[in-house]
Amino acid sequence: MATKIPSVIEKIVLNNATYCNEVISPTFINFFFGNNGTGKSTIAKNIRANDGITWLSGKIDRDYTVLVYDQEFITANIQSYGKMPGVFTISEVNIEIQNQIQAKSEEKEKIDERYGELNTEKGKKENEQTTLLTTFQDSCWNKTRKLREGFEATQAGKKRKQSFAETVLAIKNPRHHDLKSLKKLYETAFDPGARVYNSFDAAHDTAVLDDLPGHDILGQAIISSNDTPFANFIKALNATDWVRQGHEQFSDGAEGKCPYCQQMLPEDFEDQIAACFDQRYQQNIQRLREYYETYKQEANRLFSTLQKTPEDVYPKINTTLLKDKLSLLYKTIEMNLNKIKGKIAEPAMTVTLDKTKDLLDEINTIISEFNKDIAENNAVVNAKQQKQAECRTKVWELIAHTLKDEVSSYNTSNRNLVEEIADLAIEINKSHKSSMALHNEMANLSRQVVNTKATVDSINTLLRDSGFQGFSIREKAKLQSVYEVVRPDGTIADNLSEGERNFIAFLYFYHLVKGSESADGGLKNKVVVIDDPVSSMDSNSLFIVSALTREMIEICHNNVDYENGPGQPDFIKQIFILTHNAYFHREITYNQVSKYLCVSFFLINKADNISTIRLCERRNDDIPTEMENYNPVQNSYAALWDEYRELTTTIPLLNVVRRILEYYFLQLCGYDGTDIRQRILKDNKDKFVVTDAEGKDDYTQYHVAAAMLSYISAAATGINDGMNYVDGCMEAEECRRTFEMIFELMNQGQHYKMMMGN
Repeated sequence: MATKIPSVIEKIVLNNATYCNEVISPTFINFFFGNNGTGKSTIAKNIRANDGITWLSGKIDRDYTVLVYDQEFITANIQSYGKMPGVFTISEVNIEIQNQIQAKSEEKEKIDERYGELNTEKGKKENEQTTLLTTFQDSCWNKTRKLREGFEATQAGKKRKQSFAETVLAIKNPRHHDLKSLKKLYETAFDPGARVYNSFDAAHDTAVLDDLPGHDILGQAIISSNDTPFANFIKALNATDWVRQGHEQFSDGAEGKCPYCQQMLPEDFEDQIAACFDQRYQQNIQRLREYYETYKQEANRLFSTLQKTPEDVYPKINTTLLKDKLSLLYKTIEMNLNKIKGKIAEPAMTVTLDKTKDLLDEINTIISEFNKDIAENNAVVNAKQQKQAECRTKVWELIAHTLKDEVSSYNTSNRNLVEEIADLAIEINKSHKSSMALHNEMANLSRQVVNTKATVDSINTLLRDSGFQGFSIREKAKLQSVYEVVRPDGTIADNLSEGERNFIAFLYFYHLVKGSESADGGLKNKVVVIDDPVSSMDSNSLFIVSALTREMIEICHNNVDYENGPGQPDFIKQIFILTHNAYFHREITYNQVSKYLCVSFFLINKADNISTIRLCERRNDDIPTEMENYNPVQNSYAALWDEYRELTTTIPLLNVVRRILEYYFLQLCGYDGTDIRQRILKDNKDKFVVTDAEGKDDYTQYHVAAAMLSYISAAATGINDGMNYVDGCMEAEECRRTFEMIFELMNQGQHYKMMMGN
């Protein structure tokens, strides 16, 4: 399906006045129709201000001269009824210089095209660079989520992807850090409640119980060596320890009786008992008792140290294992004491104590780890600011180390793009300098061909041909580029109607479009905006404005299709025409509907103070897969015939005749102006020439026919296409007879009669 061809302004977004995010996608030629107050002028103002405008890729507003005809233009340019800036035109151009300008213009156009391509390529590379950075930022952000969340306090000011990635790229020495140690540092350094804690006391000598002096007595069997009958009797019974224990336990309360059988004991019983145990035996028993007491004292001293925990234990250590080990130590010592007590009870028995050194070494190791953690905590608390800074540095070094592959890949790709963009920037700068050099050369050449008088003469010609016989324009003496509106009697006009003022402004605008206000302005292609140009104008002015507008439309159309032949001007790159006048709209659009690719029609409506713009296109009935334009303004052809029947003066009548011929034969019948003039003025010339009685040819009717047909071609180059016939010499009835003859010679006499009501 065919789509409309975009021109230099690709899109307009309207968000001011009565518009709310209204989007227009214009083509080369754009017609807007809407009633007064619907928002037409807002479109013109936005284009002038470059507000909401999207230009063709590689182009900007400064590449074009944007000319807007609206009330603002009239006010700015038509002051004191004729004070206008000088207009530079190319109407009298030295051919050799103009050829030089054309050659340089073509060269500049190629350079500008290359400039646009380079800018487009640079834009693509910059977009790639942006995409590369965005991808890198996303990758960094996603891969480090756990680290960022785990060390949140170190991320202040870096909680957006952009700033986070910038910080990663700025890390010069990425390195790995133990995550567990780093977490411990972080939790203390950034804990507002962190404080100093006391350490635990460890055992000074873990072998103190195992190496206690006198422990060798435990491995000796302590027995008596006396040889009395009673001692031998006890030994024979192997009851030495039993007797000793019984005597120690019951001697104080026996009252001279045996504690077992209650018989009276011999009077020398105590002496016999004492004789059973010799002095060495007694010494060993004493040593054993002393060892027991010493062991118990050292054990108590040891436990006093180990069980003395700080009042406020560091909350990040777990004392369960320490308590378990201390409990085991307590049981071991208690067991050893019981063994010693058993030895005391049975001296002849040998015992071996359980070692405590290994267990105490384990306890000391646990306490050492506790104290290490506490010392680290206290060191961080005592230097909190420095430790926070250290923690931040290590966290970011770890993050950068985690992302080292991503950073390396990004830096390589980005470096390549930076080099490519720099190379393109150099080429762009060269192209710009070359373009500006050509621009200056063309400006210097243009200064040699600028001609103000030709513009004044051309405007006066247009005024005369349009039927404005009440004034002309002349340059004010001794004031360059200042003009006066002069009445036929030579007086300066001091009172112009609004329609006359608007008409002069449009003629001036027309010459600006074809020329320039400045010496170098003509070197730029143009975007033309025409906003309600026929306000307060009579039908004569409207006809001329319509014809000049059609000429500008054709110049713009030459950018798409040189249907008027090669080499035609195409300096108007885009045109926007906005109106509420149905007659004017039909005058300029009658042959434009079929040009779907490069012409668009828009209808502007306003409801509830909100303006909307509708593109007037529909599906083509003949080719359902294609779209076609339709004109939102209905045909005003019948109204022209009504006006024709009522007019009695020649000039208005001639203008209506021209419009009827143009509409009927060009739009409805499909002829073009050249075909009609060929058929009427050449093939049927004899029908309009009358020979009088003296044999002289009368060309009056022929000239009338020529005047009628002179302006119906949209490609005409002037008001009467080079004819110098004076319209005012015609009679109204003569015009009517000639008009009817044209229809008859074109085999359309029946249509003429129908429209005349015959």
